[in-house]
Amino acid sequence: MSINAKKVGEQIAALRKAKGLTQNELGERLNVSFQAVSKWECAQTLPDVGILLDLANVLQTTVDNLLTGGEKVINYRGKITVNDIINGISCLGKMGSLLGKDNIIYRYAIEGINEKMNTDIEECFTNDEIFECFVAEAIIQNLKAGSYIDLTDVKNNFKHEHFSDIVCKYAKKHHIK
Repeated sequence: MSINAKKVGEQIAALRKAKGLTQNELGERLNVSFQAVSKWECAQTLPDVGILLDLANVLQTTVDNLLTGGEKVINYRGKITVNDIINGISCLGKMGSLLGKDNIIYRYAIEGINEKMNTDIEECFTNDEIFECFVAEAIIQNLKAGSYIDLTDVKNNFKHEHFSDIVCKYAKKHHIK
């Protein structure tokens, strides 16, 4: 990640102003001159590493927030595919066939999902549209947790365009292209 001095300066200025501080007051709290603060805000220089923690504390933010210019940095935890999600949900249905629908392990898994999601997941094992709805929801939950998905994979592997559109819209909102 490269540091954009202009964005850092703009972030420092915005946070300083939001706290009602002048450049001079911020400088005094950090034992630097108001000219140093001005140079940060004008992107002429960056704050020294040794002052970043104090600067973040005075502005009640984090060093990450300062150095990214207030932009959220997305760290993807791994790539998922539509087929992996389809297989995962299908395995849940197979578990009922293999263990038996009255088996306590299967029942508790189903009941837990139904209770937390306010739904009946067993319907998805016999209805393609409901199944794809669960696939879309599972993908979105993975994206919320930091996973990445190729949008071409989404567009190519959903039968119902509506669900593909929902997933793509959510992904784009979270800077996945």
